[in-house]
Amino acid sequence: MPIYEYRCGDCGRLTSIFVKSASAQQRPACTHCGGKRLERAFSRFAYHRSEQSVLEQHGAEPRQLDDYKDPRQIGRWAERKLEEYGMDMPKQAREMIDAAREGELPSPVDEL
Repeated sequence: MPIYEYRCGDCGRLTSIFVKSASAQQRPACTHCGGKRLERAFSRFAYHRSEQSVLEQHGAEPRQLDDYKDPRQIGRWAERKLEEYGMDMPKQAREMIDAAREGELPSPVDEL
């Protein structure tokens, strides 16, 4: 039982039509304007990526507000930025990042 998408020739908007069988003969109408001049559109599809592939593609950049609460994410970002600038990681920062990777959160982060 597929769901087909159509682009309306009258209003230009996409309409999704649930079809009970692929061989069913029906003349769908636009759900927005009621127009009958519909053309099948290519539907977008979703695929799931692993966390590793996301990190590789985006360089572990924090992208969501919750990423700034995850010390592991912040640590990867800090390591990468310091490496880009040719700087050494301060000792205290290195200790905090390593502790966070072991599951021990620094007190400011632990309170979030």
